[in-house]
Amino acid sequence: MMIEIQKGIYEHYKGKRYEVVGQAMHSETLEVFVIYKALYQGDFPQDMLWVRPLTMFQENVVVNGKSVPRFQYRT
Repeated sequence: MMIEIQKGIYEHYKGKRYEVVGQAMHSETLEVFVIYKALYQGDFPQDMLWVRPLTMFQENVVVNGKSVPRFQYRT
């Protein structure tokens, strides 16, 4: 069974916002990935889609000694 991630706007712990547009499953390993796009202009083509393993997307990171979500749902 595939774990569902809520679509919408997420904020990265460094402050930039991203839109989760869906998820995908790897055809060989069955690992679940999050598909998202940046809501800011960077050194990449506009509307470029990015992919990250769901486990990494949902994990916590340590910032200044405090555990915080890598991405946090905003809307």
